[in-house]
Amino acid sequence: MGKLYVVGIGPGGIEHMSLRAKEVVEKSDIIVGYNKYIDMIKSIVKDKEIYSNGMKGEEERCREALKLSKEKNVALISTGDSGIYGMAGLILELRGNEEVEIIPGITASSAAASILGAPLMHDNCNISLSDLMTDYEDIKKRVKLAAEGDFIISLYNPKSKGRPHYLKEAIEIIKEFRGENTPVGVVKNALREGQEYWITTLKDFIDEEVNMFSIVIIGNSKSFIKDGFFITPRGYKLEK
Repeated sequence: MGKLYVVGIGPGGIEHMSLRAKEVVEKSDIIVGYNKYIDMIKSIVKDKEIYSNGMKGEEERCREALKLSKEKNVALISTGDSGIYGMAGLILELRGNEEVEIIPGITASSAAASILGAPLMHDNCNISLSDLMTDYEDIKKRVKLAAEGDFIISLYNPKSKGRPHYLKEAIEIIKEFRGENTPVGVVKNALREGQEYWITTLKDFIDEEVNMFSIVIIGNSKSFIKDGFFITPRGYKLEK
């Protein structure tokens, strides 16, 4: 009997995978994943059996990974963390008696934060603006409550051609509870090829350059910009 590993490969480069993630991918007999994710780690899977498909094929991939793991060791990969907008939940919903181990990875908000400075140093949350799995009214409610609760907010899937206005609407909701000088950081392709980032404020935020490969991080009421870094203080009493 084989085993299924549900692996978060992080932002997409071998250098940002955990040692455990790299180890289980290398020792697995079969690699299952979205074809673009497979390409990101092709140097360590080129000699393995591969099962891949395109966008919106998540359920099919999970069912195939479970079936294959009855006889061989299988690594089902996704970028970021396998339990944060990844495949871990779906696998556990579909699982019968297959042996499954969840392998964590660096999620997009953590990767983006490391580039911007230290924006996530206090209580924070991730909210996806994609309405493929969640009703848009629920998304707006979560944005409102997170803003009202003074959470640092990381917006995943912030903008696509099919929903070009969701990010603007989310920002307008947040503005009801945050000052105009609240820092906003945008990172595209965090920690991988094509990386870009910029730091601005709620007042000056423009969403034209934001796309599905971006993470948008909005600070809380204590966040500030210093020497080009986006910082949220943890609350230490610092001596001047």
